[in-house]
Amino acid sequence: MIQPSHSEVEVVMLQSPAHQNSFLDAALLEARERYAAKRPKSAALHREAVKVLPGGNTRTVLAYAPFPTAMARGAGSRLWDVDGNIYLDLCGEYTAGLLGHSDSRIRAALHDALARGLSLAAVGEAEQRFARLLCSRFPSIDMIRFTNSGTEANLIALSVAQVVTGRSRIIAFRGGYHGSLLYYPATGFNPINAPFPVTLCDYNDIDGTVGAIRSEAGEIAAVIVEPMLGSGGCIAADPFFLTAVADATRAAGAILIFDEVMTSRMSAGGLQERLGISPDMTTLGKYIGGGMSFGAFGGRHDIMEIFVSSVPHAGTFNNNVMSMAAGIAAMEEVFTATAATDLFALGEGLREQLNAICDKAGAPLQFCGLGSLATAHFRRGRIDRPYAITPREEALKELFFFDMLDAGVYIARRGMTALSLPTTQRDVVQFTTAVGDFLDARAPLLR
Repeated sequence: MIQPSHSEVEVVMLQSPAHQNSFLDAALLEARERYAAKRPKSAALHREAVKVLPGGNTRTVLAYAPFPTAMARGAGSRLWDVDGNIYLDLCGEYTAGLLGHSDSRIRAALHDALARGLSLAAVGEAEQRFARLLCSRFPSIDMIRFTNSGTEANLIALSVAQVVTGRSRIIAFRGGYHGSLLYYPATGFNPINAPFPVTLCDYNDIDGTVGAIRSEAGEIAAVIVEPMLGSGGCIAADPFFLTAVADATRAAGAILIFDEVMTSRMSAGGLQERLGISPDMTTLGKYIGGGMSFGAFGGRHDIMEIFVSSVPHAGTFNNNVMSMAAGIAAMEEVFTATAATDLFALGEGLREQLNAICDKAGAPLQFCGLGSLATAHFRRGRIDRPYAITPREEALKELFFFDMLDAGVYIARRGMTALSLPTTQRDVVQFTTAVGDFLDARAPLLR
């Protein structure tokens, strides 16, 4: 990592906001140049990609300037890019990579599925076995159906709520992300959202949310909420908030949907089990398909049985043999209840260490989250809902991202980290050391 030195004159100059911003801009420019110099092959790939892919990618979350790092392979908790740089993987495929990159049990299941044929156009034993596994683990799921992504699962769950209630409006939360077509940023809007009539509330605002549910009770089909905001900053819900929302939703005759696409990793039965709060429906995705494309929605019998006769739900790859095989291995053999408990504890310990390092440095940096998920926030004070990030905070977050890459740690550009099962205590030390080095090297910019 860069170890900048500052003269006494420079340190004095850095006390003024104008000079702080000037030095921050210079530090970012230097970090980008160092980043580019170490990744000529990634740069070349990007130059070719923009000719056929808008922006040079097919996932907006992977796009950043001057160009994204292209990965060549992964094993365990490590990644290798096309230029030969090696990283500790703390991005964790944005929580989908919980199982790591090379679990032998997943590979064996996929190999066996490949040998038996791919597109069979029929039901099979695997899908009901997988369904039974998931129903047994998640308290709110009596019956379940599969999709190909968490986005698709949420779209269908909301549509189901409309059919069951005969209403159309949904309540969601600012900062909530339920897929590319159901994204409600803290500021601004998503121009390609699905056309559900929506009322937006503030996360962790009990009075405001309960008031909105009551005032529109006759129109609301569903309230959809993440028990911890994922892309919204790994901000945990206050259990009293979730309980109040659950009570108000049911009193209004609406359906409460927990989006556990990210938070299902918090225990064997998801964050709902850890909190002891059961929704009417739950949506799942990410790692549960063993690394294959996967999504699912499930809930009470009386809700899910609409698919028996009155509501169609098709999808060529809903029960594809690869996702079914890998998912069974993942949830039966790999991500056991013990593994879930151990990973949660590892993440809690890591976040405690990181925040202790930040407190000792007196830096405007903290890590919010639960268990194995966390996000860096460049501000002090309690954070209980999404906020409008300042240009300075955005610049510091970008500098942190580049400095972590330089230290051999791969995190999400937005500052999120997601531990995987292969993560070790040695990996934790590597990351905490890198954060400590960042705080030391960038101390003048963080004052």
